[in-house]
Amino acid sequence: MSLTRGRLLGAAGALGTAALARGAAAAVPSATSPSASNLSEPFYGRHQAGILTPQQSHTYFAAFDLTAAKRSDLIAMLQTWTDAAARLTAGLPVQPAGGGSYDAKKIVLDSGEATDLPAARLTLTFGFGPGVFVKDGTDRYGLAAKRPAAFVDLPRFNGDQMIEGKTGGDLSVQACADDPQVAFHAIRQLARLADGVAQLRWVQAGFRSAETGETPRNLMGFKDGTQTVSNPDHFVWAADGPRWMRGGSYLVARRIRIALEHWDRMNVAFQEQTIGRQKVSGAPLGMTHEFDQLPLAATDKDGNSIIPDTAHVRVANASTNDGAQILRRGYSYNDGVSFVAERWPPWRQGMEYDAGLLFVCYQSDPRTAFIPMFDKMSKIDMLNQFATHTGGGMFACPGGISQGEYVGQDLFA
Repeated sequence: MSLTRGRLLGAAGALGTAALARGAAAAVPSATSPSASNLSEPFYGRHQAGILTPQQSHTYFAAFDLTAAKRSDLIAMLQTWTDAAARLTAGLPVQPAGGGSYDAKKIVLDSGEATDLPAARLTLTFGFGPGVFVKDGTDRYGLAAKRPAAFVDLPRFNGDQMIEGKTGGDLSVQACADDPQVAFHAIRQLARLADGVAQLRWVQAGFRSAETGETPRNLMGFKDGTQTVSNPDHFVWAADGPRWMRGGSYLVARRIRIALEHWDRMNVAFQEQTIGRQKVSGAPLGMTHEFDQLPLAATDKDGNSIIPDTAHVRVANASTNDGAQILRRGYSYNDGVSFVAERWPPWRQGMEYDAGLLFVCYQSDPRTAFIPMFDKMSKIDMLNQFATHTGGGMFACPGGISQGEYVGQDLFA
């Protein structure tokens, strides 16, 4: 019998929003309990969930603009969000206003579309954007001095075509779940709870599909995610900087449109040279198995590199980036079609797929990881003739949350 929000609510009995108030949050069903072990991920811990958590099949990424004038309003919202997130990730609904039994005349804080759905391993990962510290030259919340040195502004990279309405944000929340409706439902509830304090700026849904134990394929037909970060403690978690970021990580999100029509006109051999891997097996060029080491020094009989110098896997590899590594947590996206003018010959214009990759990565310091890595990639990666970055942002995700605390609490201490 699956454990759903409806059954959890019935089992919880009188457990209401007040029972999840700071200091009473232990009443949330634990993800380690036998009945829920396969359905929910722990919300509390040293690090935020949704970073090293085994990747779920769907995401709903949201960026918010803060509208609150007072610091106290922002704190109150973060407290509310924390309590709500603990409930949602445990498979519980957000309660009706005022708690207690349902009253159709009241404004219901839970919109109900996830009723009877399981927790689906939902995680909610929170981040702070640059506007939390200073926006338009104003230190709105008295936090300017607490912006970490590593939290620099992302530069404009070669080829960027950033859309204002899909870029930036003061807060980020990445919902990941094994059910797309559960992920959407969670963001919808947080947006409702933020009314008057924050408003949605942009959102992006994403998905990844694979048989159990297999590496998912992206929309270009290649396996995506074969290489993983080797040492999370060193490459993912922020060890330096202010206390509120200890155990946290810096998130970079990039919405990357892939010119699938252009890609589909290329033969498979050219596609494999562009990526540096075989399309079907995922093995590096010149090798047999997906997880074989990249033969970056190997050459053919004419002295040419087996993996081209501008192939994606070579340009992105840690060995060609001073050892820098990032934790990739990307998802494919498909937003239908839109009018596009391609940025590479033959410069076709017309209705094309608005689809590609929601690239999400985490790192201990973007100054030594994503920024220099992608600066080089944006200039020489063969994949650039098919990929255009159209949105995204960078966010500082604080360390994990203990029961009785709220997300980012040390930032306001």
